[in-house]
Amino acid sequence: MRVPLNWLRAFCAPDLDVRALAERLALTGTEVDRIHTHGVAALERFVVGRVLTAERHPDADRLSVCTVAIGEGDVATIVCGAPNVAAGQTVAVAQPGAIMPDGTKLKKAKLRGVPSEGMILAEDEVGIGTDHDGIMVLDDDLVPGTPLEDVLPLTTEVLELEITPNRPDCLAIYGVAREVHAATGAPLAPPPWADDPGRAGDVEGIEVVVEAPDLCPRFTARRFDDVELGPSPAWLKARLMAAGQRPINNVVDITNYVMLETGQPLHAFDLDRVAGGRLVVRRARAGETMTTLDDVERTLDEDVCLIADADGPTSIAGLMGGARSEVAPTTTRVLMEAANWDGPNLQRTSTRLGLRTEASSRFEKQLAPEQTLDGQALATKLMIELCGARPVGGTVDVGGPGPAPAVIRLRDARVSGLLGAPVERSESAGVLERLDFGVAEAADGLDVTVPAFRRNDVSREADLIEEVARLAVLERLPATLPSRRGASGRLSVAQRLRRRAEDALIGAGLSEIVGWSFVSPQLPALLGLDGDGALVLENPMSEEQSVMRTTLVGSLLDAAQRNRARGAGAVRVFEVGSVYLPGEAGPEPRLSLGAGTHAARGQAPDASTWQQRNAAELPPLPDEHLHAAVLLTGAVRPATWGDPEPPQADFFAAKGVLEAMLGALRVEFELEPGGAPFLHPGRAARVLIDGKPAGGLGEIHPQVAARWDLGRTAGFELDLDAVTAAAVSVPAYRDLTSFPSVRQDLAVIVGDDVPAAEVLRVVRAAGGALLAAVEVFDVYRGEQVGAGRASLALRLEFRASDRTLTDEEVAARRGKIVAALRDQLGGELRG
Repeated sequence: MRVPLNWLRAFCAPDLDVRALAERLALTGTEVDRIHTHGVAALERFVVGRVLTAERHPDADRLSVCTVAIGEGDVATIVCGAPNVAAGQTVAVAQPGAIMPDGTKLKKAKLRGVPSEGMILAEDEVGIGTDHDGIMVLDDDLVPGTPLEDVLPLTTEVLELEITPNRPDCLAIYGVAREVHAATGAPLAPPPWADDPGRAGDVEGIEVVVEAPDLCPRFTARRFDDVELGPSPAWLKARLMAAGQRPINNVVDITNYVMLETGQPLHAFDLDRVAGGRLVVRRARAGETMTTLDDVERTLDEDVCLIADADGPTSIAGLMGGARSEVAPTTTRVLMEAANWDGPNLQRTSTRLGLRTEASSRFEKQLAPEQTLDGQALATKLMIELCGARPVGGTVDVGGPGPAPAVIRLRDARVSGLLGAPVERSESAGVLERLDFGVAEAADGLDVTVPAFRRNDVSREADLIEEVARLAVLERLPATLPSRRGASGRLSVAQRLRRRAEDALIGAGLSEIVGWSFVSPQLPALLGLDGDGALVLENPMSEEQSVMRTTLVGSLLDAAQRNRARGAGAVRVFEVGSVYLPGEAGPEPRLSLGAGTHAARGQAPDASTWQQRNAAELPPLPDEHLHAAVLLTGAVRPATWGDPEPPQADFFAAKGVLEAMLGALRVEFELEPGGAPFLHPGRAARVLIDGKPAGGLGEIHPQVAARWDLGRTAGFELDLDAVTAAAVSVPAYRDLTSFPSVRQDLAVIVGDDVPAAEVLRVVRAAGGALLAAVEVFDVYRGEQVGAGRASLALRLEFRASDRTLTDEEVAARRGKIVAALRDQLGGELRG
């Protein structure tokens, strides 16, 4: 919503500059996106002039050489290209040194050899219109040399506001003025619709039938004859331009002006082009077509609400009028329509047709039916004043006003209790009265009558307290912590373990990313996964974000691709986040992220409504798990002169990061062959914790990596819930130095299909309590051990906590290890 400051100050003019006003609005709940200046930024050197002579340029048929009086006897020679310039005209002049709206500084110039000392201005050159076909001709009684800013609205600062969906009343200049009045206490002028020159009663020759009252709660219309179509005055054009609207003609400009000032959109029909003088509001028929004002033929469906006459559709209700009945240069009779439409239906129509207008953006937020007559009142004033129109008859009014206003009790004790600070009743009453709420004294507080334009937003006592808080109380509330017994700021065990894991990954040189929980429905296929059972959103932000993710790998691959495309040689990233695995919801469960019909109408659903909705529409949600994932691509370390081509990230680089993370958590793990479809079949493993699968480790399949424009890439993904469940949160003390250890090496030959993890498991079991550690430090395959066999070199460390071990004790334990390897795995010592 663009709010020109000079237009706003016509209704409420606080003693604040534009930045202080913007800050005050932001602090009271109206977000100011930015401030800019519309029109001429520097007003100097713009004056009123009078053309004394206008002669054809000696060397150019389309140029005129003019002498222009610019005040105090000064005369300037100006070369002008406008076809309508003539002697005797009073005009707007920019002198050399003037700063034009686009930032250009005007200088003296020569045009075809004739000096030109300025410019005679057209509307678009000072931002008060779009006409460039001719110069502006001002009133003859103006004195040359008068500053142009005293005559025309050349400049204004503009506030661009971000209006929340629950406040359509602030999509109006007067609505914003009401907020400024409430926030600053500055006087508020009466509403522009206060004096209505129209009246009630029938309108001769006009009939309106509403066949879809659920889509059109109220329809009003007024007839105007003897309409003189033409350009709007400069002040109205300037306000429209500053608010982002393009002036067209006085009738159309009035509809736009009224919409911006009151918040109620209007539509002007050429009454002579309304077939039969009868309008019908109905649902469209399947496949019905009409051509809208943008000259596009649109195909409609049965959910679209339209206005039709005897010859068929004439406009899409609340969205855009039809070309067949638009106001034309020959128009002399106008039917002015101001109606109220069902917001959710209009929003669906706008989305399906790919057509969004200023009117639809207001109607879809559900305006009050009472606002229709507000718009009609102001439009009637302007039609009489600017078009010389004559109102005929009364006002067609089908549907009438909305329900009776709600009265809500606002208790003094509840206000103070909810806000945590005492609030005087008079202060609450003052805030609400400035917002146009009705206020009456009650025994324990106030009886507050909600105005029609806040009907959808304020429905309970807490809503009234929010209004009091944002406008009068929040700024003075002390900063305190919630009162709660037994509360502490300590992290839970799971939170501490998660942070320990993240610190370990950062210490390993990785950077954290945060990816979307929503992914493309094509992602499972790109990763070779089965997408059945994935959670599908009913109202996604886009098709590319319509499914809840079941793995973190997709967002990591996206991050790696983005960084490599921007010149990163090596990418080492990790993410800790939720995944959503299929539960008992069955195939393709769906989740709505919106609040449904209630939220669209601005109504708060009660608990029973949500229970019914959940039971009737929403299946049980899938299982949510916290995962941690790592991705490495590129060189494992920077190149140096001594190592110009360091190795690329591979299975073992990822395994090293996995060991660092799980080591920090003191979690023992094992690996076994296997892995996800997106991993290299020969370079992947499942991660086991306490003998149960907890994730996967390996290199990304080359075909999958190529889809993200990546080379050799490796990583892992773990169920962090399973990891933290097995982690040692409080480590126990163990004596490691009182008695020396005995270290021995052992080489055992086993079948090539025997995993090293299985060899280590057998060794640990046979070594018993005396075996403190075992690791594989070498692997050999070759002729000396035979085909299909491998030699594993093991380093064994024996230690007792209460004594120094003897050679005999170590030899006996070593013998048990050798026997176990022979009996369980067919292993033999290598000589």
